[in-house]
Amino acid sequence: MENKRVILAVALSFAVLLGWQYLFPQQPAPLKQEQTTNQVQSNANVAGPVSSQLPDPASTAAIVSAKGTKLTVETPFYSAVVNSQGGLLENFMLKKFKATIHADSPPVDMVGANALNKAPMGLILNGIATWSEGVWGFEGSNLNLDGDKVGTLVFRGDVEGFRIERRLTFHADNYLIDEDVRIINMSNPSGMGRLAFTTATKSLTSKDDRYNPTRISWYGPEGLNEEKDRDDLSEKGVTASGNINWTAIDSNYFILALVPGSADVTMKGKLQDDIFRVAAEQNVSFDKGVERRLSCSYYFGPMDATLMAKVPGNLDKAIDFGWFDIIAKPLVVALEWFNQYVHNYGISIILLTIAIKILFWPLSHKSYKSMEQMKRLQPMIAKLREKYGDDREALNKETMQLYKTYSVNPAGGCIPMVLQIPVFFGLYRALMGTVSLRHADFIHFLPFTDIVWLADLSTKDPLYITPIIMGATMFLQQKMTPSAGDPTQQKIMMFLPLVFTFMFLNFPSGLVVYWMVNNVLSIAQQWMMMRKVND
Repeated sequence: MENKRVILAVALSFAVLLGWQYLFPQQPAPLKQEQTTNQVQSNANVAGPVSSQLPDPASTAAIVSAKGTKLTVETPFYSAVVNSQGGLLENFMLKKFKATIHADSPPVDMVGANALNKAPMGLILNGIATWSEGVWGFEGSNLNLDGDKVGTLVFRGDVEGFRIERRLTFHADNYLIDEDVRIINMSNPSGMGRLAFTTATKSLTSKDDRYNPTRISWYGPEGLNEEKDRDDLSEKGVTASGNINWTAIDSNYFILALVPGSADVTMKGKLQDDIFRVAAEQNVSFDKGVERRLSCSYYFGPMDATLMAKVPGNLDKAIDFGWFDIIAKPLVVALEWFNQYVHNYGISIILLTIAIKILFWPLSHKSYKSMEQMKRLQPMIAKLREKYGDDREALNKETMQLYKTYSVNPAGGCIPMVLQIPVFFGLYRALMGTVSLRHADFIHFLPFTDIVWLADLSTKDPLYITPIIMGATMFLQQKMTPSAGDPTQQKIMMFLPLVFTFMFLNFPSGLVVYWMVNNVLSIAQQWMMMRKVND
């Protein structure tokens, strides 16, 4: 009875956890805004109060395309267009990622047509939208890079008494763009000022996607911070000052990041007209005739840990799986290792499931053995109930003595289930946040048909076949499990497969495949144990 209650409690807790995750996705931690009054070093002296608002360039940026020359940058990873009028980024197409699973789908555009009006990669100097002011020229030509080559474009402009040079370096083997900026105050009366590196993009995900929202994030001494509430981003935006390593617009799969070269900046983020904008601003002294040099790195691409680790400022910390990070990341490594041999993430998930099952095999063996022992003790426990009646204290004492005499752990049957819950959620977070699993194909068409089936393991099974099979295997497993306890408890346990099936309907199909295969392996293990006991 006690063993059955423990299993029931664990199973119900698991159901509650799943239901809570489904109905109420994890909310971000309260914003941590770090304020500082430090003087910036050498060429970045304090320039007075910093505005929390980004200037709105919508009225002028739309004419940029007509004024400037469009320069293209081609690499194995992306195709980009940069406008010579201030060095604005007009588009950034990822060659290795499609917008949808359809064969004729266009590549993912990290900017979007409407975002040009918010000036991606625009410099803001003392509140001046540099791309819409002054006269700009450029040095270089269209770039076509491959291998480990790098290429540079140089943009020079005179803006309200400031001479500006932007030197953008593109890398063929990464999504990284390095920028060096030189500014000379030729005639502007301002000796103090501020410079902001900025970027902007359309929403990277559907507005109503609560499992994969577009958010604004930043990283500093206190770790990773993020804001994904669209109302807050529209009304107030976010601001944080101090030693900010980077700030970004990101989703589960893609990121547009600014990595400032200065150690002391103010990051700002806002949602305007359904366009996400971020800026990394720093205070700078602009004495006349003195050249000031500043730098920033950009990363516009997938949430790829290997590539992001090559970017300064710990940008790879943007990949975070929450509470289950310590479990999810090793699972991702294991999946990638299997996939380099089988080249199919569905098969990789099956192999990972087998590996996990082998790891838990001794515990599962002890679990089934414990349940068989508990079943044999039920007649003795029934006699104890008859003997002690309503005397719960005496009944519990004698029951525990009975367990001790026969060396039975009443909770032994649920230990494997308890241990697999973190693995389950770790894999769930991995599937929802690993870009290599986005649009990962398993069985593209339903066998003997042209109906698209498991063409994307990061989304639900469109035909609901796998969750139904998963529920059936769970039901069969329940039927095979040694039952002990009153009929009411048994009915509740038999009802759980239906509950789980309902919750799994909208889970990533890769996760359902994992649980389904795990059930099949558990059934096989139980069958082997039952044969051994009966022989």
